[in-house]
Amino acid sequence: MIQHFQFKSMFKNSSIPGWTFSFYYNQQKYTGDYLKDGSIHWEAPLPSQEEEGQLKKQIHELMLFHVYD
Repeated sequence: MIQHFQFKSMFKNSSIPGWTFSFYYNQQKYTGDYLKDGSIHWEAPLPSQEEEGQLKKQIHELMLFHVYD
């Protein structure tokens, strides 16, 4: 489960879509960018391939709830 999820706009003009995010998962901090088309670009460390699909789904749900709702 994702813990301590945080996000902020990538741009000073917050009406331009694009966000940076960070969270903890299994005691590891992950960071990345969430772009307007829903794609995610990870910073180091990268999640394992097994975890990535599940994490992307959770990030999409959190972004929908916090940004688009």
